[in-house]
Amino acid sequence: MASMREEPLYNLKAVVQQTGLKPDTLRAWERRYGVPAPERSEGGHRLYSRRDIEIIRWLMARQREGLSISRAVELWQQLEASGRDPLESALPIASPAGAAPVGLAGETVAELREGWISACLDYNEREAEQILAQGFALYPPELVAVELLQKAVAEIGDGWYRGDVTVQQEHFCSGLAIRHLEALVMGAAAPTRPGRILVACPPEENHVIGLLVLTFLLRRRGWEVVYLGANVPSERLETTISAAKPQLIILSAQQLHSAANLLDMAEVLRHEGIPLAYGGLIFNLIPELRERIPGHFLGERLDQAPAVVERLMTARPQLSGGEPASEICDKARDHFRDHQGLIEAELAQHATVLGIAPWHLALANQELGHNIEAALLLGDMDYLGTDLEWVEGLIGNRELPAQVLPRYLEAYRQAAEKHLDERARPILDWFDRLFDGNGDQPGQ
Repeated sequence: MASMREEPLYNLKAVVQQTGLKPDTLRAWERRYGVPAPERSEGGHRLYSRRDIEIIRWLMARQREGLSISRAVELWQQLEASGRDPLESALPIASPAGAAPVGLAGETVAELREGWISACLDYNEREAEQILAQGFALYPPELVAVELLQKAVAEIGDGWYRGDVTVQQEHFCSGLAIRHLEALVMGAAAPTRPGRILVACPPEENHVIGLLVLTFLLRRRGWEVVYLGANVPSERLETTISAAKPQLIILSAQQLHSAANLLDMAEVLRHEGIPLAYGGLIFNLIPELRERIPGHFLGERLDQAPAVVERLMTARPQLSGGEPASEICDKARDHFRDHQGLIEAELAQHATVLGIAPWHLALANQELGHNIEAALLLGDMDYLGTDLEWVEGLIGNRELPAQVLPRYLEAYRQAAEKHLDERARPILDWFDRLFDGNGDQPGQ
């Protein structure tokens, strides 16, 4: 039995409206190349499936990249002959006209990425620009955005985490990548498909590279995408929705506390009846978080996300997720907020003993406090474990004293036990588990 995607449901007028292709051109493609191959109604009228429409859009995208329609059809047939479905990948794999197709992770792309990283780390902007120009000359822009820019920035971020890359180097590389991605977004063709998509980072989330790449990929597919950027406040979200009238909103979070802020925005969107799609590193590290968000997860890989968006914009699947936190977690969060100042004042009195500079202590208190609140809002204090593992690794990679984190956490635990009561039992129990119930320090 044919799937809904392959069921012939759309007449010629509907296909023209959804693709922007002229009827005469569509008939010519069918006649000359046999692609697509619609069925016929009892009255002899063409009937197209959702997959037929996707094939047409795929061919149109290859034309925008510079291929002739005959070469685009030939590429489609080559991919099918090799056992691959061209629609399964969000990335185009067509090369410039007259060239052989290139793989998504080919050696040349990897070499360009390595060269770009090296130039950026040397602050050699001119060389970095030349490498990017070479990449855009050889490959489709979608491939350069994902395989070169996005992956390069991720590698540089890993280098910073290991202590091999300075903050200044990371900022230089990210800034250069953002400028190019913004230019790609602005240079994309006008939308050809109905519906508007808003993309944004929730409050306190400033990582925008992945979101910019996704914006570009969606615009290249013909969608109207409004990019709102980093750290978008929740206030007046209803006003934004009323003015923009989006059919879908996409949010991205990389950290636990910004995932909690994403949840706050998701609840507003659910109340307003606006579908939400979301993704980001934190949802890959803690898959259980996906059950807490009333929305549609975009997948663990960026190149898969456009296909998910396509499905959401056309099929409108039923909303998933949104399991609420327990009343116990809600009460613990309120109680913690009321007494957080007392805990931090207690710690400040022992800053010298802890061996932590006052401004470092204030930053640590802010981060831990944010994440405790986030974990409780999301329904499970154990979500904090991933964040602490990351901090512990960061301290080790910076060759700081290994006892700094356990010593700070033990002091925080003692202050929490002094100023919190049974209403904060999820927090106190988490500290007990963290120290194995025997006072053992984490990592020992």
